[in-house]
Formats: sequence, C-alpha cells, structure tokens
Amino acid sequence: MSYDEPVASPPAEMPLLLAAELQDHLMTASNDLERLQRLLDDACVVLMEGFHGTAGQLSDVIDQGHAITPHLEEVRQTLYRTVTALQFQDMATQLIAHTNNRLRNCADQIARDALGDDDPDGAAVVADAPMKPNPVTQDEMDAGSVELF
Repeated sequence: MSYDEPVASPPAEMPLLLAAELQDHLMTASNDLERLQRLLDDACVVLMEGFHGTAGQLSDVIDQGHAITPHLEEVRQTLYRTVTALQFQDMATQLIAHTNNRLRNCADQIARDALGDDDPDGAAVVADAPMKPNPVTQDEMDAGSVELF
C-alpha cells in the first residue's frame, strides 16, 4: 500500500435520533413556509381590493372630465405601487414553493437513508429535487409598463 492510493472509507451514517430531529426541523421549516404562503395570499387579496378600489376611483374622476390634479396623480401612483406589490407576491410564491420542495426533498432523503429497510411503512418516497437553483432570477422590482386601463 502506498500513500498515493485513495483510502476507501465506509459511508458515514447518521445516528437515527439525530436524523429524526433533523428531519423534524426541516419539516417544521417547510410548514412555516406554507403558512407564510397563506399570509402572502391573504395580503394579495387585500392588495387586489386596493387595486380595484383605486382604479375605480380613478376611472370615476376621469369620466367626470377632471384634469389630472396633484391628488389624481397621487391616486395614480398608489395604483402603480399596488401593481408592483402584486408582482412581488408572484415572485415570492415561486421562491417559497421552490424552497419548500427542496426542504421536503432533504427531509425525505434523510428519512430514507436513516431508516433504510427498517421503515415499517416501507421505503420512503423521495420526490425529485428542484433542478434549478433558483426559479426567480429577478432580485428587485420596479414599476414597469403595466397596462392598467
């Protein structure tokens, strides 16, 4: 045997209790992400109501033949901010779903590797991990050219 030959080492095994605790933490984080998603969905509903309410107000003023006053311009800017916030919700939803899939994949792999053939429910089914490292490449939002009316 020479020092240049690679030494084969047995695969490291994680103690079962440590694996179970790690899996619990991953599942808790996954559940927290699902709760965050529901909060974002609720906030999106409020934003949509703000969007439609503001658009209705703006249409009423324009229909009455008023010139665009500073107050009307403020209403318009509020509408743009609302639309920008809705773009944030869509990107956040994609990121949360992606991260949730990755966490569940890790938790399932840990369960499968730790329990092996000893799982009384049978071998753990491990869903494929997300292929892309990040589904959203945009990291900032600007009010774009969104058609509002």
